[in-house]
Amino acid sequence: MKEANVSVVTEFIFRGLCNSKELQTFLLLPFSILYLMTTVGSFLFVLLIMTDSHLHSPMCFLLANLSFVDFCLSSVTTPKLTTDYLKANKTISFGGCMSQVLCVHFFAGGEMVLLVTMAYDHYVAICKPLHFSSIMNRRKCIWLVLIPWIIGFGHAIRLLAMILDLSFCGPRVVDSFFCDIPLVIKLACMDTHTLVMLINADSGFLATTCFILLLISYTYILLTVRLHSKDGASNALSTCTSHISVVVLFFGPCIFIYLWPLSITVSCCVLYSDHTSPEPSHLHTEK
Repeated sequence: MKEANVSVVTEFIFRGLCNSKELQTFLLLPFSILYLMTTVGSFLFVLLIMTDSHLHSPMCFLLANLSFVDFCLSSVTTPKLTTDYLKANKTISFGGCMSQVLCVHFFAGGEMVLLVTMAYDHYVAICKPLHFSSIMNRRKCIWLVLIPWIIGFGHAIRLLAMILDLSFCGPRVVDSFFCDIPLVIKLACMDTHTLVMLINADSGFLATTCFILLLISYTYILLTVRLHSKDGASNALSTCTSHISVVVLFFGPCIFIYLWPLSITVSCCVLYSDHTSPEPSHLHTEK
């Protein structure tokens, strides 16, 4: 029984963003520059907040943590993506693939909750300005940062535990540039219908809950301020515009990636006529 549970596949192969070698070479520079800008920008932003005493406010503290989470999330996949542009065989070990799954959902789940805590900070600052200092004290700010990390870690561990014992003995080509759960599950040599439902329920509950809380918080902010000021709604909206933009940019792709593909029959499983050969001419995508 123990031998039956051991995965035959020891590594996976990424198809990447494209098959053209010329295009891969062209994309290497812009992706490297974007990652470098993200890394340097996040580091300088966090350093500035830490060193400038005028920026030691709850919102800046939360923004610094958001920058750090963004850096961690981009570092999970982007370095591997850029180095794979220089390789003919884009492979990743089974352990590396599972590590990517864990880290992606750890940081992404944590960022979702962190955006909610930032919305709470906006709510207190705009709707209860006289009590802001007492409500958003140092202890509360620390908890507002710890809670996203705890929830994100719990979310990632649950998902990893669900897929860690899957048997992989057939196709090993992941139709992407990183290991994502929907694509990896499709390569399993067993019925995963129930497992897919459980994973969607777990991820969907976290994402939907955070999104609803964000909608409620900003709706309440705008309604509350509008009752006290004629131009209050526009002023509150201008104050929260940057945060709302981040929410849209973050949840938009998540909804497209995780909800839209589930409603259509596009297989992300790529088959090899010879599983040990990564030559592009051997693979085709199931429709």
